[in-house]
Amino acid sequence: MGATVAQTAVRILTEARVRRVYAVVGESFLELLDALQREREITLVSARHDAGAAFMAEAEGKLTERPAVLLASRGPSAASLAIGVQTAYQDETPMVVLLETPAIEPVPSSSGELPTSDLTAMFESIAKSTVRVTDPDGLPGLLAHALTTSQEGRPGPVVLGVPCDIWGMPYDAAKPMARVRPPASGTLGRSADAVAQLVDEAKYPVVIVGGRARSARDELIAVADELALPVYNAFRRQDAFPENHARYAGHLGLGIPARQLDALERADLVLALGTQLDEVTTQAYRYPTPQQTLVMVGTGIDVSPKRRGLTFRVDSEVEPFLRELREVASPRTRRASAANAAVHTFMTPPDTSGNTRVHPVDVVRALRKLAPEDTIVTSDAGNFAQFMHRYWCFTAPRSQLGPSNAAMGYAVPAAVAAKLAEPRRTVVAMVGDAGTLMTGQEIETAVRYRAPVMVVVFQNGVHGALAMHQARTYGRLTGVSIPLTDFASWARGLGAAGYTVDDREELEPIIASALVRQRPCVIDVRTDPDVVTPDVRISALLGQARPQPPAQ
Repeated sequence: MGATVAQTAVRILTEARVRRVYAVVGESFLELLDALQREREITLVSARHDAGAAFMAEAEGKLTERPAVLLASRGPSAASLAIGVQTAYQDETPMVVLLETPAIEPVPSSSGELPTSDLTAMFESIAKSTVRVTDPDGLPGLLAHALTTSQEGRPGPVVLGVPCDIWGMPYDAAKPMARVRPPASGTLGRSADAVAQLVDEAKYPVVIVGGRARSARDELIAVADELALPVYNAFRRQDAFPENHARYAGHLGLGIPARQLDALERADLVLALGTQLDEVTTQAYRYPTPQQTLVMVGTGIDVSPKRRGLTFRVDSEVEPFLRELREVASPRTRRASAANAAVHTFMTPPDTSGNTRVHPVDVVRALRKLAPEDTIVTSDAGNFAQFMHRYWCFTAPRSQLGPSNAAMGYAVPAAVAAKLAEPRRTVVAMVGDAGTLMTGQEIETAVRYRAPVMVVVFQNGVHGALAMHQARTYGRLTGVSIPLTDFASWARGLGAAGYTVDDREELEPIIASALVRQRPCVIDVRTDPDVVTPDVRISALLGQARPQPPAQ
């Protein structure tokens, strides 16, 4: 008996080194699920919600730089995972989505089955490619191509719309292979020569490095040392260049003081390596300025239409480019920039001993002190994350997973995927109370798959970002309160260990205990609701604002 389409697809995934398929399982993929069950090298991870499954697939792709596969059944399932696919698209993460579409053979209306919506078109603006499968013989080849496409050039999600009735059909043709073609490098030497000349002639060159340069970390450190280049990490890509290095100039995130931007402000040449220059990284598109020469290195890198000024593109992977640059550029000696001195001051935790309630700084400080150096940190969007960005000090490679969009609910599912992909490393999810209530049920998935992650909930009972804007603008707060939740009891109900911290003296003992537990743990930390960012208190904003009268 010949192989089915599902069995052939699983063999293609195995040979492409796909190790996990994430899904909320449904009847749309019965034959595929059965074929996956028989394959020892691939784990089917059954999540609690489609958004959680999507964030898991995105986090694994971001961490490993290899695509995970995401299954989506019917219309509601596809709609629910869209935020994870959009995150993968914006963050240049390889991913393959197999999306259920209507059956090739029409289903009689008398069958009682729910109609299947074809939502493939919905993903066209948030995916690298969307393709509809029209016959069983075409799926294996399209799947192999999708695996290749997701990793080539600018990585991203590829969506395949698959009719739900083709998985059990026979497939007797030769099995196609997924292959990632090496990047074109015929002009790399000349490009490196041209950039080396720019570096030699520049008085104040700087580097901005993004997530797609993480695999070139060693070469990047060597170039920064030999050419004396200040290096900034792009937004939420703080593991690209070690933050304790003498050439580190800072993280281009939110709330960055002017002195830390000194090197970027003075620069006459900006090298952007493996990064798209998004709004946050460019500090609201302020940098690079029109007077600064910009060199963007990376395959498929786009230049923002907002950019004004001289710009060069080098279509190459970052590592071979840096290797060539080291060979042709002249070594330089420069003092460390003022930005390096400023960043040490910026990252030094303040004295919080005068606080009567737990300060978010206390949480990050205790975690950084006790967790291993190579701990993987996942985080949501939210004001609490500013404390992690500022005070964690990322020194190990591939140690940060965070969405550069405003996706909430990312941290817990991402932590589960990170632990499955890197079982020997400690994984800590940092998340606010609002984000925990969005996708925190994936803690049960961690329990089921024996993934001992630590989830630290910064619970202050308020939507901090919105409260800050309201206090500053209107001098009053509306609809921003979140009732306190007993996350420790909730975690125990899901099979995890649960702790509650109300006192700063409890932090270190509880964190130390959680780190050695071989089961998922949730630490519910009740933080001061007045402290919404490292530099802002709600009470101060309310005191400064001139309340506006209600609209008549």
